Amino acid sequence: MALLEVKDLTVTFGRRGEKPVRAVDGVSFSVEPGQTVGLVGESGCGKSVTSLAIMGLLPKRGVEVGGTAQFEDVDLLKLSTNQMRDRRGRDIGMVFQDPLSSLNPVLPIGKQVTEVLERHRNMHKGEAKAEATDLLTAVGIPDPQRRLKDYPHHLSGGMRQRALIAIALACRPRLLIADEPTTALDVTVQAQILALLERLVDEVGSALILITHDLGVVAGLCDTVNVLYAGKVVENTDRYRLFAQPRHPYTSGLLGSVPRLDAPRGQALTPIRGSVADALPWSEGCAFAPRCDNKIDTCVSSTPQLEPDAESRRLLRCFNPVEKPAVVEEVTQ
Repeated sequence: MALLEVKDLTVTFGRRGEKPVRAVDGVSFSVEPGQTVGLVGESGCGKSVTSLAIMGLLPKRGVEVGGTAQFEDVDLLKLSTNQMRDRRGRDIGMVFQDPLSSLNPVLPIGKQVTEVLERHRNMHKGEAKAEATDLLTAVGIPDPQRRLKDYPHHLSGGMRQRALIAIALACRPRLLIADEPTTALDVTVQAQILALLERLVDEVGSALILITHDLGVVAGLCDTVNVLYAGKVVENTDRYRLFAQPRHPYTSGLLGSVPRLDAPRGQALTPIRGSVADALPWSEGCAFAPRCDNKIDTCVSSTPQLEPDAESRRLLRCFNPVEKPAVVEEVTQ
């Protein structure tokens, strides 16, 4: 049974005098207990907006959210502000993309961790402080008792990200959403943060939604991957099939643009031409068509649907998919 079932999620931003913008357009996916699900795509494809809609963190004014986000027996999209506030932190935790702007700059780290424990686990101050110390230790922050008194600007980027993870895991939520948790961190710290997430999720038994554009992160953590483009899922499969044989041209392009250690010296990268802003409206055809090397006439006259592809065992939204692996060798489990 799925812990979270998202169906036909839509998010539309509107401003007076301007045409509404559909940032998320009918996204559906599910997350089972203990599973790690990836949402992958370039910036502007709707990944972060999807997570903010699930968490109830989008502004009320000028935003229209549709569909359902069934968390066990409750539709999160229908909860009131107060009801959702009770769920956040206790049942669902989130690690935001930029820890410096996500942490309160005028409160010490200890206060920001203990207030979650006092609010959702009804701990007294002394008990919450002891638990906060244990949490900072668990996420690998040295000298945690001293760090409880530090403010966010006293910490490095990696330590701020660890503190944010500690806050998200304080109440042992059943679902954790990590939005680009390794952005702007050096490679060594990235590896430490990813190993930390994997270990803590395994220990706590939480499900994890990982939002990223880094396919290396996907290869190391995710069980199932949803590739998003222009607000829609264009390919859904497990990570092994995704890397062994990408079927959607966009997925193949993402993999092809990743630098390879075994490539000949001086070999040029193969970027996807154009940008997300070049997308065709889904109502007119395939949004990826203006950038696609596999484009056929049908792509600009009909809208592709997300349908099962029995041959490659995945869901695919494409009229002319990639037939053979273009970039990566087969990955075996």
